[in-house]
Amino acid sequence: MAKKLYVGNLSYNTTEDGLRAKFEEFGSVVSAKIIFDRETGNSKGFGFIEMGTDEEASAAINGTNGAELDGRQLRVNEAMDKPRRDRGGYSGGGW
Repeated sequence: MAKKLYVGNLSYNTTEDGLRAKFEEFGSVVSAKIIFDRETGNSKGFGFIEMGTDEEASAAINGTNGAELDGRQLRVNEAMDKPRRDRGGYSGGGW
């Protein structure tokens, strides 16, 4: 099963192709996504990598956390699930 990784401290010049290439050293990359600001179109300095297996994800974390890419030291760890936000309406209220 694929495992998603958080990649922080990215250079604003890093491309998704460059990010993918860095992580392909450790196994199959299912997806590579850099997050961009909607208004300015500039990188927010972080992104996500989805590795093919748990073993590849562990190897990628160990091999890239603290490693340099485009002049910046990467911070890499397992991505946390995004918390779900209540979209309004009745939430139960505890009664």
